[in-house]
This record gives sequence, structure tokens and C-alpha cells, in this order.
Amino acid sequence: MSDLCPVYAPFFGSIGCAAAIIFTSFGASYGTAKSGVGICATCVLRPDLMVKNTVPVIMAGIIAIYGLVVSVLITGSLKQQQALYTGFIQLGAGLSVGLSGLAAGFAIGIVGDAGVRGNAQQPRLFVGMILILIFAEVLGLYGLIVALLLNSRATQDVTC
Repeated sequence: MSDLCPVYAPFFGSIGCAAAIIFTSFGASYGTAKSGVGICATCVLRPDLMVKNTVPVIMAGIIAIYGLVVSVLITGSLKQQQALYTGFIQLGAGLSVGLSGLAAGFAIGIVGDAGVRGNAQQPRLFVGMILILIFAEVLGLYGLIVALLLNSRATQDVTC
């Protein structure tokens, strides 16, 4: 073993893989729960809005898919003997998508809850809610893009 390829290098890649799915799942679950509470409160008086108001829940679920994609890609390139550089890049990729997915899930949950409650009182608010949800979703997409770029460089010019 050399200093560039220690035995503990895959540990960082594994933590990156776990961080990607754990943090994005936390964000998605918070967005789903918070929006779901708003949907349940709204549908007591306006049950006709049930299907229309599920948009925030669907968008929150997409955040977890971002983490799943990065986790699968990191897992595919994990090896028993790999460079420390590769492990750190994989950790960075996992944290990138994970933490941005967590933030996006929080934003979707808060906007989704307020949006579906407001939509019950003023139907013209729906388009504004969708626009804000798209901007919140794109935060997670930015993390996915950075993670994919990082992961594509993980094994470039690396030898053990």
C-alpha cells in the first residue's frame, strides 16, 4: 500500500454513497410530510383539490431519486483498493447531492404546505406555487449536476 492508496480510502467513498441517499431521503420525507399535512388540511373543505395539490409531494419524491442515482454511480466505482483522491471525490459528490437535496426538500415542504392551503382559498395562486416549487426543485438538481461532474473525475489519472 502506498500513501496515495491507503486501505481506508474506500471508506470515504462509502460515506459519500450513504450521504447521498440519506440526506436526499431526509429532504424528500420532510417535503412529503409537510406538504401532506397541508393537503390533508385543505381537503377537509375542498376535496376536489386533492389530485391537483399532490404536485409538491411528487416534486419532493424526485429529490430522493437524485440521491439514488448518485449512490448507484458511486457504488459502481467503489473498489477494495482505490486512491484516497477517489474516495474524497466520491465523498464530495455524495455530500453535494445529499445536502442540496436536503435543502430542496425543506424548501418544497414549506412552500408546498403554504401553497396548497393558499390554493384552497385563491385558485389563481396555483401557478405561482408551481413556479416557486420549480425553483426549490432546481436546488437539488444543481447538487445532482455537481455530483455527476465530480464523480466523472473520480478515477481520472489515478493509479494505485
